[in-house]
Amino acid sequence: MIGDARAVRGGTLVVARDASDLARRGADVVASVAGKALEDRGRFSIALAGGATPRALYEVLAADAGGTARRIDWSRAHVFWGDERCVPPEHPDSNYRMAREALLDRVPIPAAQVHRMRGEDPDPDRAAALYESELRTALGAAAPEIPRLDLVLLGLGPDAHTASLFPGSAFLSGMAPLVAAPYVEKLAAHRITLTPPVLNAASQVVFLVSGSAKASPLRDVLEGEVRPELRPAQCVRPSPGALLWLVDAEAASRLRA
Repeated sequence: MIGDARAVRGGTLVVARDASDLARRGADVVASVAGKALEDRGRFSIALAGGATPRALYEVLAADAGGTARRIDWSRAHVFWGDERCVPPEHPDSNYRMAREALLDRVPIPAAQVHRMRGEDPDPDRAAALYESELRTALGAAAPEIPRLDLVLLGLGPDAHTASLFPGSAFLSGMAPLVAAPYVEKLAAHRITLTPPVLNAASQVVFLVSGSAKASPLRDVLEGEVRPELRPAQCVRPSPGALLWLVDAEAASRLRA
């Protein structure tokens, strides 16, 4: 099962040996998608995820010894985020700060091509609207066209949420604004997040899932009843793009063989 690709609901599943193997495989996927995008269109766009599992991938990408980052022409990359906490960019909880420390400060990407969500804005709805505008401008997608990212990285929460789309969210349908600022009751806080119309327009979406705590939600999303209002990750079904579940053996432990 380790390393073999198999079809799952709406996409493909690859099981890595452990978290380190997952990070290496994820970095290779990023480099591969970037290379194709740069060859085809001369530009590469990616939406980053927060969390420990993506951080390990970013560190592999930035590592001098591995050389993976050298396969990406960062001067032609545009970096976005899938979601952000409503905190300043230097806050310990900031997804932007994590990605900057793990990757962006360590690769030669122009500052103007790093498009962070303004989590410090006291008006989260305004921050979401401004980010939609920035996404459209950077990717050259005027309304009603939906911006098409080359790659979106996502995680999976213990309640099967992804990005900042939580169970019961009002922004799980294809009619949602491209960027939303939901108030998450369980966190008693707003979040800024991309929504299904943008996620499902991407050329490639990769879920990164690691650890035994994610085994049950992963099984529920891939093998349980399709209830996206309860399992928001089920909303992610890119078309005509591709969906990859890159998980480690612990996360895959409850899946059918």
